[in-house]
Order: sequence, then C-alpha cells, then structure tokens
Amino acid sequence: MKNPTFTLDFVTRVGKNTVNMVNQLVDMLSFIGEVAITLGKSVMQPKRIRWRPILFNIRTAGFDALPIVGLLSFLLGVVVAYQGAGQLRQYGANIFVADLIGLSMLREFAPLITAIIVAGRSGSAYAAQIGTMAVTEEIDAMRTLGISPQEMLVVPKLVALIIVLPLLTVFADVLGIFGGMLMASTQLDVGFIEFLDRFVKAVGPTSFLVGVGKAPVFAAIIAIVGCYQGFMTKGGADSVGRQTTRSVVQSIFLVIVADALFSIAFSLLDL
Repeated sequence: MKNPTFTLDFVTRVGKNTVNMVNQLVDMLSFIGEVAITLGKSVMQPKRIRWRPILFNIRTAGFDALPIVGLLSFLLGVVVAYQGAGQLRQYGANIFVADLIGLSMLREFAPLITAIIVAGRSGSAYAAQIGTMAVTEEIDAMRTLGISPQEMLVVPKLVALIIVLPLLTVFADVLGIFGGMLMASTQLDVGFIEFLDRFVKAVGPTSFLVGVGKAPVFAAIIAIVGCYQGFMTKGGADSVGRQTTRSVVQSIFLVIVADALFSIAFSLLDL
C-alpha cells in the first residue's frame, strides 16, 4: 500500500513546480513585451539607438566566435561525409555525397550548431553580466536615474545578435561544405570540381534561405532568454551561476524546439 504522506508530498511538489513554471512563463512574456516596446521606440526614434554597445556586441558575439564556429562546422562536415561514405560506396552513389552534405549543412546543421555555440558563449555572458549588475544593484541605480535597463542592456544585445547570427551561419555553411568536400575527395574519390558541379544542381537557393532564415529567430531566443535570466538574478554569486546555467539550458532547449517547429512548417509548405 502506498504511503499517503509520500503521495501528498509528490502532488505538492508537482503543484508547486507547475505554478512556478506558469509564473516564469508569464514573467518572460511580460519581459518580451517590455523589450518589444523599447525596441519599437528605438526604431521610431533612431537617436535613442546606442550604436557603440551594438558594435561592441557584434565584435564579441560575432567576430570572436568565428574560430570555434568555423572549426566545429568543418569537423561536422567531415563527420557527416565520413559516416555517409560507407553507405554511398555500397551502391556506387559516391557523387550524391554533395546532396547529403549540402542539404544537411545548409538546412539544419549549420544554423543549429551555430546557435548552440552562440547560446553557450554569448547567452551565458549576457546572463552573467546582467546578473552581476542586478546583484550589485547597478540596475536599480539605472532605474533611479531614469535610464531604461532594457534600452541600455537588452536592445543592443538583441540587435547585435540578430545581425551576427545569420552571418555566422553563412560562415558555418562554407566551412561545413568544405569539410565534407575534403572528406569526399579522400574517401569517395569525388574531386572538388565534381563535388561543386553536383552541389550546384542538388542544392537550390531555397535550402540556403531556409537555413539562414532560422538564424534571426534563434538569435532573438538566445538574447531574450540570456537577458531575462540575468534580470531574474537575486542574492549573491551563487544566484549568478544558477541563472547563467539556466540561460544556457533554456536557450538550447528553445532553439531545438524552434528548429523542430521550423522543420514541420517547411514540410507543410513543401519548402
């Protein structure tokens, strides 16, 4: 026979966790609304846009991320081509490695791996920076001085990431395809010219645009979640670390969910 106390405690925990999740969802929606209003005001009044923080975030989130994004995309292209080489060789379909690499990298792997890397690098940095400012009461001081924290801290990061992530995705596309091309040349005897000739025929502009089109949505998710978790920081250094971890986990989870929804939508639209 089940222990009634255990059952009651379990139900209580489930109820509390559900209420907390609903409260967090409401808070995040409210935060998104505030950011959207602030961004709209900045667009209507361009003088309010803070270009220096935007350019700084473009450098830190974009240019500084090129080595790690390029390396991982190159290795991913190598792995995909290597894993597909054995199967393609069995059927004498070596040339179709260009289809495999092109479609998989441009449509799925490049935007997804880039978003995950940026979530780990920049999303966590946003949460840690804003969280530290919340702990040291700098954000309260900004509000006291009449400075909007969203305009000062969130909008520049959001705008910079929306600009940067599509460019990083294109960079990942190039490096991933180069890695697959190199592996195709060594494992399947498919030369660079043959590979590129088949690649142009197999991969159209739609596949490229589908991958790049996901990037701004992923960027918005990463920036908003990272900044939101930073504003939710309360207490001391332990809270900063906890919120930073949550920002990375939630960003990656939501990016993968968004990617799955994109896949369903593009399938229904026959893209």
